[in-house]
Amino acid sequence: MSKLNIAFATVNQTPLDWPGNLQHITEAINEAKDLGTELICFPELAITGYGSEDLFLSYWYPQKALKYLNQLLAFTENITVAIGIPVRIADKVYNCIAIIENKELIGFVAKQFMAIDGVHYEFRWFTPWQYGEVIQFDFFGKHVPLGDLIFEKNGVKYGFEICEDAWRGDLRPGYRLKDRKVDVIFNPSASHFAMGKSIQRETLVKDSSLLLNATYCYINLLGNESGRMIFDGEIMVADKGELLLKNELLSFKDFQVRTFHFDNSRNAYVALESRHDKNEEFVKASSLGLFDYMRKSKSKGFVLSLSGGADSSTIAVLVAEMVRRGIEELGLVKFVEKSGIPFIPQTDNPVKDFIGQILTTAYQASENSSFATFQSAKLLSESIGAEFLHWEISEEVKSYTEKIEKALGRKLSWKEDDLALQNIQARARSPIIWMLANIKNALLLSTSNRSEGDVGYTTMDGDTSGSISPIAAVDKYFIIQWLKWAENELHYNGLQKVNSLQPTAELRPSEKQQTDEADLMPYSLIVEIEKLAIRDKRSPLDVFLILKEEVEVEEKTLKHYIKKFFSLWSRNQWKRERLAPSFHLDEFNVDPKTWYRFPILSGAYEDELKELDSY
Repeated sequence: MSKLNIAFATVNQTPLDWPGNLQHITEAINEAKDLGTELICFPELAITGYGSEDLFLSYWYPQKALKYLNQLLAFTENITVAIGIPVRIADKVYNCIAIIENKELIGFVAKQFMAIDGVHYEFRWFTPWQYGEVIQFDFFGKHVPLGDLIFEKNGVKYGFEICEDAWRGDLRPGYRLKDRKVDVIFNPSASHFAMGKSIQRETLVKDSSLLLNATYCYINLLGNESGRMIFDGEIMVADKGELLLKNELLSFKDFQVRTFHFDNSRNAYVALESRHDKNEEFVKASSLGLFDYMRKSKSKGFVLSLSGGADSSTIAVLVAEMVRRGIEELGLVKFVEKSGIPFIPQTDNPVKDFIGQILTTAYQASENSSFATFQSAKLLSESIGAEFLHWEISEEVKSYTEKIEKALGRKLSWKEDDLALQNIQARARSPIIWMLANIKNALLLSTSNRSEGDVGYTTMDGDTSGSISPIAAVDKYFIIQWLKWAENELHYNGLQKVNSLQPTAELRPSEKQQTDEADLMPYSLIVEIEKLAIRDKRSPLDVFLILKEEVEVEEKTLKHYIKKFFSLWSRNQWKRERLAPSFHLDEFNVDPKTWYRFPILSGAYEDELKELDSY
């Protein structure tokens, strides 16, 4: 009977934070030792962080990673450690797992398939390894095997599929590991978070254990490592198609260790049931992403232009949840220490006290702002404990307007100058809110959402101003329903007024009764069009032919909305190029730096829209 006590460690790493990354790794190893573990597996590229980008292309960066791997040997007495690291050989870099056993490096396994879709550009940095090939690598004077390897401990054979390797169907390395009679397959990963993705991973892990006749183990990175991607730190084990181990995702801790006792009789395992909630995933990922972004950028908090509407209110709640969840998981002392922000509670409610110290909101009223949105912003801000400021921008708007009227020699009117008169209000708010952020050494939070990004329904250098745009990858339809969920399930009673309001930019005079959906189209329909047009890359005619069978919209109106979407999409690519960095939170996004690239200058689908018209 072969048995092996295995540990899995997810770690929250940061590119170029060599000492911090090593500390997380060694602390996880020590915890695993205390738990009686004989082998511990870390995620892909755990030494450097996955988000190192073009640092991987330099000669010195992979070399320094090897030096830290060498330092790690001293911490591996009486334990086997598998950990991700880049390895440069001549002019090529390979994504590898290093295996250390009792203070001795015994080999490297190299990744065979590169992730090249969506947020991933691995072919830019790494070269795929050829299956079956093994070479000798010079590790500080010692020759170590590198390539397509398997290992054995306590009579248990184990091998690796590194992240993308497992998603390649019949080509995946796992089938060759099965032929080699491997008992345990580890999948060390750097798989970005997206709502609903954990379900896909569970299916992969369970199905793999059946297909490959092995205990299948998945280990993912944790946290907002380098700005845009968030890793959920997922750990799973499956055998015979059953899920046996799963951890709590999106932890605020520096690392998590989970253990599993492998017994090759494989008869005494107990299956688990897992639970998934997209609303909960969104708030957990966003709050962790904000915390890591704040502390890793050495900022002292956040500033938010709080309009009383859905987008800015969502972000205010996410910051509040960042504090509540962080203190709940880490405890007040550890949370404050990790945040890097000095803090002394002033009341018996440290959550609200800390929110009050790090989150400043400001309601910036124009002549077209309503008392209802002022009440909405004030109630929400005060209910969560944030500092609430308010002022009017009428003088600034008037000054800009009078200057341009004098220069042009005519009065501006809503009939002729609608867009300019709307935009100047949004832009007039930007300088002063930036000034407040600078004074407080805080991050300015931009409030753009994905639906606005699709059609350019946003003022560049106005409401797009910010250091980070937390919800720019999430559609407005989701946000509206999430706010109702947050009011009822998370008990944010301060959202009552927000949830009673119709979304509006409040940039036209009140008698014009401006609403977002009247300016654009129903948000629910934007979601359906963008899924087909952007996610699935369909033509305008394809989108129409599919949607006319799926949505209850008159065909002429549906054509009008589809034409509007494609026209606004192509006209506003330049805006998407300039949006503040955003978190990747959904199955796709429209950020050209991390998902969908589109030409700034184009023919704007003119021929394709004529084809749609003539159908």
